[in-house]
Amino acid sequence: MTDASATAPRRPGEQALTALGLGAPALDPADASPHSFPGGGRWRTEVPSCEGPEALAVVLKEASRLDVPVHRISQGSGVWMLTDAEITEMVEATAERDIELCLFTGPRGTWDIGGSTRTDSHGAGLRARGHDAVAGCVEDAVRATELGVKCLLVADEGVLWTLHRARAAGILPADTTLKVSALVGPVNPASFAVHEQLGADSINVPSDLTLAHLTEIRRVSAAPMDMYIEAPDDLGGYVRMYEVAELIRRGAPVYLKFGLAKAPGIYPYGHHLREVALSTAKERVRRGRLTLDLLARHGADGGMAPLGSRLPGELRRFDIPS
Repeated sequence: MTDASATAPRRPGEQALTALGLGAPALDPADASPHSFPGGGRWRTEVPSCEGPEALAVVLKEASRLDVPVHRISQGSGVWMLTDAEITEMVEATAERDIELCLFTGPRGTWDIGGSTRTDSHGAGLRARGHDAVAGCVEDAVRATELGVKCLLVADEGVLWTLHRARAAGILPADTTLKVSALVGPVNPASFAVHEQLGADSINVPSDLTLAHLTEIRRVSAAPMDMYIEAPDDLGGYVRMYEVAELIRRGAPVYLKFGLAKAPGIYPYGHHLREVALSTAKERVRRGRLTLDLLARHGADGGMAPLGSRLPGELRRFDIPS
């Protein structure tokens, strides 16, 4: 990537449009996020939907080939869909490259017997239905962290609070990070701040939030934000590559997630979906390269957090009752 300090960043099409009398208004410095990751840097990268050791190997190989820096790799099917040997293999492969591995926890409403998630209202969506579903998420969390996983993906506020309390009590390692799923992501500053207070270290926001929405969130919270630059179809299929520089400027600290539109769903993953999982894993990395190339072309690729960095910094939490 180019050194962004060598030239001032520019917006897409800026020079040509200005020459034609169609230049955009100057950016408002007040819109910019004042926050960054601890240790420096305003953005990190994530390759999502990496469903097992074989897909992980494809991602790592392609990331090396295309020179795509990766801070985090996440999985969507769940801890319960992987054997201990598979989890261990993924932990070892990511640790060798100093990449954070994030696995999804437990049962979710969309796979439960309740019919409300299949209605037009979608009921409670991915949230954990009943005590047993929460227990399954906790079981997954304990099992995964015992095998060396340091990041857990959650889709329920109660599960988030429970795992945060478990972390504070020493049931989970203190350096475990908790990431909120895009499928339940907050859509306003108040709810974003609540997720931070409940224990979230990284919070997915829906990919259709406007730039103004990101600025509003950053006025109340410094918690790392995750955002699909290209979203899967079940999250809207949005492609926002040309907005990446502005997404960083307004949303930092932010994880740039390299998703993939127009791809079949693969959750919960099994060998019957192998070819789709491997081909889409490879293409997600390529999408990442395209995104980074655009940033470089616009002179806005500076400010990446150091590779290997994973902790969120000091965040605000609700008091845990004694």
